[in-house]
Amino acid sequence: MFGYVVTNPASLSKARQERFRALYCGLCRTLRRRHGLFGSATLSYDLTFLALLLNALYEPGEQAGEERCPARPVKRHDFVTSPVMDYVADMNVALAYHKCRDNWIDDKNLASAAEGALLKRAYASVNRAWPGRCEAIEAWLDEIRGIERQKRMEIDPPVNATGRMLGELFIWPERRDWTEELRQIGDGLGRYIYFMDAYDDLPADIRRKRYNPLRTLRDGENYESFCKDAMTMMVADATEAFERLPVVLDADIIRNVLYSGIWSRYAFLQEKRNAANKGVE
Repeated sequence: MFGYVVTNPASLSKARQERFRALYCGLCRTLRRRHGLFGSATLSYDLTFLALLLNALYEPGEQAGEERCPARPVKRHDFVTSPVMDYVADMNVALAYHKCRDNWIDDKNLASAAEGALLKRAYASVNRAWPGRCEAIEAWLDEIRGIERQKRMEIDPPVNATGRMLGELFIWPERRDWTEELRQIGDGLGRYIYFMDAYDDLPADIRRKRYNPLRTLRDGENYESFCKDAMTMMVADATEAFERLPVVLDADIIRNVLYSGIWSRYAFLQEKRNAANKGVE
């Protein structure tokens, strides 16, 4: 379910791309410091966005530097870290660990089982530090599995469950201001991520006879417009909440993600489908 909350590099200057990359490297560095190399391997763009957002909103102070790292050992590169990244790194590990477990339960994926085993100690540490957050993730997965076992084909229950979970994770426990706005951003993005993932995976899920709540809707006359309208409203909820925040630092990068980058995968799928249709003609 990761990888949809990204920037659109074509709409960012080189300097702003480098700024985002430095924050990305900073979160990777924080993951490595807190959870070792296996922890840094879980790094996701979705959680980088959370670090970007919390850092821009609260401006808790940054540490900048240069380093070589296992992922980029040849050339020194910039990184930026801040206090919010400890929390975000822990949430990154928690989500990655449960994603591995879910892949093993659903598909008996041996690679995911191995990765989950490697992350088990790190997750135990995160669970001790943030039991409420881990409980929210585990409750979400239990709810999703229940929906799948019942073969409920309505899209709203799993979409809304994912929104509630991510809405909780978007709140930095160190601060109590702007929590409703952050929860709304996380909720909108969580709903979008689940819906976009279902939309993206539908062809493969049909071939493999796996659960997908969009399956019963795909043959409807207005399927494509329904999906686009639904995801647009979800993203709109997130952007509306963001625009209420007093964010100045990196606001242009955040808007790049929310208004453009988040649609990158959808645009790619549309281009692929249009090319396939032209090939048939």
